[in-house]
Amino acid sequence: MITVKNNNVGTSARKVRQVCDLIRRKKVEEALRILRFCEKKETAIVVTKLINSGLAIAADSKKYDLDNLIIEIVKVDEGPALKRIMPRAQGRAYRISKKSSYITLSLKEA
Repeated sequence: MITVKNNNVGTSARKVRQVCDLIRRKKVEEALRILRFCEKKETAIVVTKLINSGLAIAADSKKYDLDNLIIEIVKVDEGPALKRIMPRAQGRAYRISKKSSYITLSLKEA
């Protein structure tokens, strides 16, 4: 099994999970095809790079057949949130939370 991680993705975990739910338990070719036409482009690009990184590791090790790899586990956790302040009218200030997420992806031979 090949495990690849990407920490501090600048998108909230909820938005990343929506994309990752589309590709869980799919073959790698099919998952890349789904991500190519996904509406959440920024998140789809990050997940595509993660899958390609896993494929590169599999190609280097020469233990895996690249045509039979499936995406077994896609786990998305919340990362640290950056707390910012937005000035508002009459001296008020609203708090803005810029969320991030951690993505862990595992490839396995079917």
